[in-house]
Amino acid sequence: MTEHGQTPFQGRWEQRWHPLREEWVIMAAHRQNRPWSGETMAARAEPIPAYDPTCYLCPGNARVSGQRNPDYRQTYVFDNDHPCVGLNAPLELAQPGGIYRNRPATGIARVVCYSPKHNLTLAELASHEVENLLATWQQQYIDLGSHPQIDHVLIFENKGEAVGVSNPHPHCQIYATNFVFKTIETEARASQRHWQETGRILFQDILAAEQQHGQRIICENETAIAFIPYFGRYAYEVFVAPKATHPNITALSDQEIVDFADVLRQALIKFDNLWQMPFPYVMPLHQAPVDGGDYRTFHFHIEFHPPLRKPNLLKYLAGPEIGGGNFLSDTVPEEKAAELRALPEVHYKQQNDHKD
Repeated sequence: MTEHGQTPFQGRWEQRWHPLREEWVIMAAHRQNRPWSGETMAARAEPIPAYDPTCYLCPGNARVSGQRNPDYRQTYVFDNDHPCVGLNAPLELAQPGGIYRNRPATGIARVVCYSPKHNLTLAELASHEVENLLATWQQQYIDLGSHPQIDHVLIFENKGEAVGVSNPHPHCQIYATNFVFKTIETEARASQRHWQETGRILFQDILAAEQQHGQRIICENETAIAFIPYFGRYAYEVFVAPKATHPNITALSDQEIVDFADVLRQALIKFDNLWQMPFPYVMPLHQAPVDGGDYRTFHFHIEFHPPLRKPNLLKYLAGPEIGGGNFLSDTVPEEKAAELRALPEVHYKQQNDHKD
């Protein structure tokens, strides 16, 4: 007990209910002192090397936990050394009192390194390497989703100093949790309601509207498509989706995986080609929860939320967004889609090679 007769603050692997927003807030105060190498790498004048002896994600190097990475050659997956959730999260939490309520934040957090090369981003991977990454995501969704304590598997990448990445070695993260993140929960509910009211799949109606309009499509092939949606909030908010409805990435056929990898890679290359620089973004995979519900109406897709409007000009979230809860878009999706669509499909770092 504290001097005021209260229990000590825990702030570790705990969820606290926000009664005004009707959503859970994850408390993970133990992550405050996790390793940070983003600023150091960004400050370097010389090119980023393919191997960095100080990087805890490079092959053969030691991590903070003391474990040493294997000499991996493709993707490499390991349990996060600084997880925001854990299977050993405290189950008995101090009661907050009043109207407040809390519950344990249990789960599994993992890191997926895309490549052994420290300087090779997702946009620069070869087609077969992107397909291999998609297969890794499939395996992780199945593995983590089968765990009895897991209700949702969130796979995401934070890329670039602009979104606060702590290590520039290209990687994504996975949060497999005992709760469903609110955006996915809302999306699933909206999809189910649309089906009940119209008998149609909501995302299919979105795709039909985008294909009918045409001007917001970035690229597409037989089974996959990339576009900036009519309702895009960020200047270059791109959705990449299979054309057929699947609740998660594991339901895609082999040919759909090949096509999806192709469109995903094209979109990423166009991002980098836009300003001839590694393009920062937050990239979440929108997949159905694994809590046993009926998610036949949920349409798997990837969303990109890039923070830049122009080179070095952030889209700041201010009064309308943070205070009011509604985005104020500074651009028009049709114009930004036209910019991306017109860009080459060869990465700017490789264009000189193709000219020779």
